[in-house]
Amino acid sequence: MTTSLITRRHSLGLGLGALGLAALGPGVARAQTRVALQLSWLHSVQFAGSYIADERGFWRDLGLSVRLDSGGPNAPVEPPVVSGTALVGISAADYTASAVAQGAPFRILGVAMQNNPFAIASLPGNPVNEPKDMEGKRIGMPTANMPVLQTLCTLNDVDINRIEIIPTQYDAAPLVAGQVDCLLCWSTDLPVAMYVRGIESVTMLMADFGYVLHSQTYIATDDTIANRRADLVALLKGEAMGWDAYRADLEAATDLTLARFPDAGLDRPTQIEQARRQVPLMFSDLTDAHGFGWFTEETVAQNIETLGLLGMPVTADLWDRSILEEVHAG
Repeated sequence: MTTSLITRRHSLGLGLGALGLAALGPGVARAQTRVALQLSWLHSVQFAGSYIADERGFWRDLGLSVRLDSGGPNAPVEPPVVSGTALVGISAADYTASAVAQGAPFRILGVAMQNNPFAIASLPGNPVNEPKDMEGKRIGMPTANMPVLQTLCTLNDVDINRIEIIPTQYDAAPLVAGQVDCLLCWSTDLPVAMYVRGIESVTMLMADFGYVLHSQTYIATDDTIANRRADLVALLKGEAMGWDAYRADLEAATDLTLARFPDAGLDRPTQIEQARRQVPLMFSDLTDAHGFGWFTEETVAQNIETLGLLGMPVTADLWDRSILEEVHAG
């Protein structure tokens, strides 16, 4: 889902603030503030926590009517957030850093994926279990992701000149066909595609080897933080409730996704496996202790180091935890 894969580039739609009414109970109505949450990719179980928040009325009970705008390959997330047509966008630390360097007034408010999903996928007969194993091997990847590979090599004292880079489309086929020895990909997609076809693979999560970069992050503008704070708190509180419910019942989360998007070409085996593999990326001892989306000064410092290696210098004020602190107060 450069540092989030080029073929999983964020995209989006529209959203306007307005007022409507939604029933809270017999004879009781409450004004609903209408907002949009801009997703970073096409509808799938990747966003199932948001679907649950909507379906179960978590946002409604917090005074929001939230439209979930689908992403796609041809439009960035950031413009709708800058323009105010989306209250919040789902992005990644590298994209946000790049946008801020160009003058965008963004802050990262929360972190859905505690561990970055980037991985090196290989086959059991010729595995990549650690970064050093890439030396002498052919890696398939979009060339736009060279900074990612270079950063992983720098962090782990790997000689990138000993790796043969094979430009490929974002597909598992070159690995299965033996045209490459490994792939740079997200751990939740190409390895899943192989799994559902009965092909075993080895997935080396780059986050386990120093590549610390927040992904599936919630971003908003300085103006929104200053002037629509209550809406931000409500939106992220509903998100947190939705993702906690997702974690508690992956089967129900998958079934809801398939029911909401019957024409999206989604199949249940792929979606349930993706849901399963998302859990260790999204939940950790940190979130168990402090709540969904949490981050600390230490994790921010690690992100700053990774972004520096990627050529995207930032400071800690790119992150703003004050909204989360209200979400999880008490």
